[in-house]
Amino acid sequence: MKGIILAGGNGTRLHPLTKVISKHLLPVYDKPMIYYPIQTLEDIGVNEILIISTERDLPLYQKLLENEEWGIKFYYKVQKEPKGIAEALILGEEFIGKDPFILMLGDNLVISDSFNKHVKQAFSNNDGATIFGIETNNPSAFGIAEIDGDNKVISIDEKPANPKSNIAVIGIYIYNNNAVNYAKQLKPSKRGELEITDINKMYLEQQTLKLFKIEDARWFDTGTIENLYEAASYIKSLDK
Repeated sequence: MKGIILAGGNGTRLHPLTKVISKHLLPVYDKPMIYYPIQTLEDIGVNEILIISTERDLPLYQKLLENEEWGIKFYYKVQKEPKGIAEALILGEEFIGKDPFILMLGDNLVISDSFNKHVKQAFSNNDGATIFGIETNNPSAFGIAEIDGDNKVISIDEKPANPKSNIAVIGIYIYNNNAVNYAKQLKPSKRGELEITDINKMYLEQQTLKLFKIEDARWFDTGTIENLYEAASYIKSLDK
């Protein structure tokens, strides 16, 4: 099984902490942030991971991971500029090949006893794309999925001013290898990025998009000081 972790970007919301180091190397309680998505992928059976980051930070990931006892083979790829999550699919084309894969954002932490089991089942049953949603109090800050009574996706909007629901699409995506060709068809959004929401819309148009709604987990987007602190405090409380 293959996985990609996107650990690039400038981390501007965490300045000055991230002026000289990637946010995904910052500690979340007693581990670097990137350890959490790596552990999730290892737990569901992924044994090959491509880490995508900046030219500045990639050697640090190599040094961090080279002597750790993961049951995983790591690959590395430079993202020269933060051009959007969907660019990871283009950068990972050679790594992906013809295989299905799971893409994770390095700053998304999901803490749950059962979540990894759900992800593994979703990977096994995926025939297009599977995304994961969780209710949020701040829907205008995320990609938002509108669903019907059977959890079938009706629409997806990126950071909507007038959200149609409060179900945030979190940074874990399961795709077949059609995702690479879809990414190549994208044009940059108004933000100048290749939006992962547009990839999901393509699967939605083909009626091959599934959503798994998470009910029993804590989710942290650790891209802000407040959320980074909250995640560390929560993990510390579990540890104690």
